[in-house]
Parts: sequence; structure tokens; C-alpha cells
Amino acid sequence: MKKILLATVVAVVCSTSAVLAADMAAPIAPPPPPNPWDIAFGAGIYSDYIFRGISQSNHKPSVNAYFEPRYNLNNNLQLYAGVGGWSIAFANRTSGEIDIYGGIRPTFGSLAFDFGVWYYYYPGGQCFNANLDFFGNTYGTDCFNNGNLPITGNIIKKDLSFIEYFGKAAWTPTETFGIGAAVYYDPDWLQFGTDGLYASTGIKLSAPSAWMPAGTGVYVSGEIGRYWFGTADSFYAAPPVYPFGIPLPDYTAWNVGLGLTWSVFTLDLRYYDTDLNEGECNALTSDFNATYNPANISAINPGGFGSKWCGQAYVASLKADLTWGSNVK
Repeated sequence: MKKILLATVVAVVCSTSAVLAADMAAPIAPPPPPNPWDIAFGAGIYSDYIFRGISQSNHKPSVNAYFEPRYNLNNNLQLYAGVGGWSIAFANRTSGEIDIYGGIRPTFGSLAFDFGVWYYYYPGGQCFNANLDFFGNTYGTDCFNNGNLPITGNIIKKDLSFIEYFGKAAWTPTETFGIGAAVYYDPDWLQFGTDGLYASTGIKLSAPSAWMPAGTGVYVSGEIGRYWFGTADSFYAAPPVYPFGIPLPDYTAWNVGLGLTWSVFTLDLRYYDTDLNEGECNALTSDFNATYNPANISAINPGGFGSKWCGQAYVASLKADLTWGSNVK
């Protein structure tokens, strides 16, 4: 009996000492909150830079790069800003595009949104062939400052930079299926003196990850969009029918392609086209490679020159996209 009582006392004392020791131990610090900052960056090389169905690089190769800091307010809301650049070949002899942009990305499960503003800056341009309006007034005095040099009779302004506002939505209910839509509004598209509205929708089908080797993927995707414009300012007059500026042709653009992914790399093979004829394309682009064909003569393109910048194009691209804190440690 005494042995049992003694054992009980010893057990109580030991357990009490253990509890006291635990209480006296230093508390375990909670893990630090995750870093709200991400930095996305990447670069690519393209056999042609096609933007909404129109070549921006004279159907020649183009390179691009971007840098995009991101701040995650929480798991469902991200702020971002970025800067990027492309090599291009515009009719006003601009050879580079600089993109400055920012916005906000809310997400709700498989539904993601993106709202922001984008500035397309085209430095180093020259102006060609100012027009006279119905009363003989000259528009585009910077043309004369640059020698009023002709290019196939086309006209183009020195500065084509413009700002754009956009909203996007994407729904990805499974790893193999995604669908999206977007709207873009340009208050003064390429300094033509008219606004532009572009709306598009697209779909992407990806192979299940179980079918592919680790770190690789395959997808097919397609997009169709429509651009609506108003009437250009008097710089782009076409007397006698349009002495104060031509109505720019609305058009539809589409693309479809196949992509292969490995780690941070994407190889994409894509077909592009529009419903613009060569005369309408010339009116929108002032292509310096435009060629004359009487079939291209119209009220908005009286010179009869035609451009192939808006026609069929097959583009191969290789891109690398990384995120600091995800792909990069």
C-alpha cells in the first residue's frame, strides 16, 4: 500500500514538473506572412509581330521583353504595373514600341478579371505628306519640318503613340479548358483623330497533365475579335469624297495555333488573318511597301496602293516567362 501511494506521488510530481517546464519554454514564433510582392519578367522572339491581325514588323522577325512587378493585396486581388518593348517597322520609320501599363486583377475561384490602362509609345517617328483640306489649309506641319518626304503617296503622322483602357475576363473551370473575353477602348487610335473599340473572345484547350511528361504541356487556342472605328481627322483627308478625313474601315481579325510548353518556355505556331482587303489595309497602315493596283482604288484609298500587312500570316514564336518567387528562387 505504501509502495502504491509513493508511486502515485512520484508520478504526479513528474507530470507537474513536465507541465511547468513546457510552460517555461520559449513560445514558438508564428511563420512570417508570405511576401506580397512578385516580379514577372520574360522575353520572346517572333517570326512576325502581329497585333490584332496587322503586322507591326513588316512581316519580319521581332523581339520583345517585359518586366512586371506585382503586389498581392490578398489571395484574390493583385495590383500590377509593367514596362515592355517590341522591335517594329512602322510607316513613319519608328523602329521600337515601348509599352507602359498597369491595373488590377481580381479573382473569384476559376474566374479571373483584369482591368487596366496601357500606353503604346512609338519614339523616333517622322511625318510624311501632309494633306490640304477642302479650304486649302495644311495639316501636319511637322511633315514640313521633316522634309515632307514621300512614301508611295501615303501619309502618316510623326507621333502615333496612344493610350488604351481595357477589361478582360477568363474562366478556367478545369486544367484542360479555358475561355475568355476582352474589350479595349482607344480614345485616339494611333493619333488618327478617332476612337477605336476592339472586342475579342478566345478559347484554349490543354492536354491533361497526366498525359504529359513532368513540366511539359500542349495546347491549342484560338481568338476572334472585331475593331470599330470612326472618322479620321483632316490630316487623313481624301478629296474629293472625304476632304475632312476618311472613315476608317472596321474589320474582323482571328488567329488559331498550337503551343508546346516546357518549364518556363513556350513554343507557339499560329495562323493569323483579317477580312480587310489590301486597299483598306493601306488606308489603316500607310504601308511603305504598298504597291499600286487599280483594283485598290476607293473613296478612302484614292491612290490605289495596297498593303499585305493585314493578310494571311504564319508566325512561330519562342518565349520565356518567369516569376520571381515561383520559377526563380
